[in-house]
Amino acid sequence: MAYELETAAAVDAVLKASRLCASVQDHLIKGQTLEKGDKSPVTVADYGAQAIVGRLLSQAFPSIPMMGEENADALRQPENRSICERVVELANTVTEGLTEGEVLAAIDWGVHPGGPRGRFWTHDPIDGTKGFLRLEQFAVALALVEDGDVVLGVLGCPNLPHPDGSAGRGAVYVGVKGQGAWWRPLSTDTRAPLRVTTNRDPAATRVAESVEAAHSDQDESAAIARRLLITLPPLRMDSQAKYAAVASGAADIYLRLPTRKDYVERIWDHAAGLRVITEAGGRVTDIFGQPLDFGLGRGLERNKGIVATNSHVHDRVLAAVAEVLGDT
Repeated sequence: MAYELETAAAVDAVLKASRLCASVQDHLIKGQTLEKGDKSPVTVADYGAQAIVGRLLSQAFPSIPMMGEENADALRQPENRSICERVVELANTVTEGLTEGEVLAAIDWGVHPGGPRGRFWTHDPIDGTKGFLRLEQFAVALALVEDGDVVLGVLGCPNLPHPDGSAGRGAVYVGVKGQGAWWRPLSTDTRAPLRVTTNRDPAATRVAESVEAAHSDQDESAAIARRLLITLPPLRMDSQAKYAAVASGAADIYLRLPTRKDYVERIWDHAAGLRVITEAGGRVTDIFGQPLDFGLGRGLERNKGIVATNSHVHDRVLAAVAEVLGDT
């Protein structure tokens, strides 16, 4: 079966990184953060997760490079010595015997620039950092891109309720091109298929959107919902957990609307989610109905915003988006 080995390795890496992040979130200590250039907080779990994913994938597939969100430069600064030590300690709770140099090298393995040819992984160790720090939703995201096409997506969502309606929470969501989508709990090795909803009436749908107003224009989302006669309140959560929610039927639509004209989405924020939703029977485009282009490097330079749906209502959602946003 195509991508069988890659899928097994990706699921194993995301499972281990998700468990690491969940353990840090359970014992979150104020002050264990760095600052990115955009001032968003980054916890030690961010680096620990990328170290684990980088280490495992580089060993399993040394010829497939990775594009990661992080690099280890900040950890090498003297003022961040205690954080570096904590990252190494965390990584060794998953893979014993790692030296500091090996941990930093695993983080820095994710420096691939991307592009339209060849294969590479793209990874976001903690998508939804603010949700993580609020002890809410976040995702560990990993995707395999092949000649600009996402062929495999894996999302680890430690706080998302199980799609089967049970009392459990925490799962991994997987989509493999041409092979469908499935999920498994973090705690047990059982799997079940994922399918989007069959709702064809936009008025009966539910929209998933970001908690942070800075990530998506919520006023315009509300205007779009009114045009579609949607009455259910939006499902607001951080991270690519929203993709998992649509893929599993907890929501029907995910909108990420541009908050400024010059903003460029990063491919690690959408690659895994796109493949999971697509294989669950859904559809993902930008706000103009164009497919997302993952072959341009680190950004979705040719796309604006995101519209992900159960596919049945996609065209009507796009029409409502066009009416509200015009030629944004």
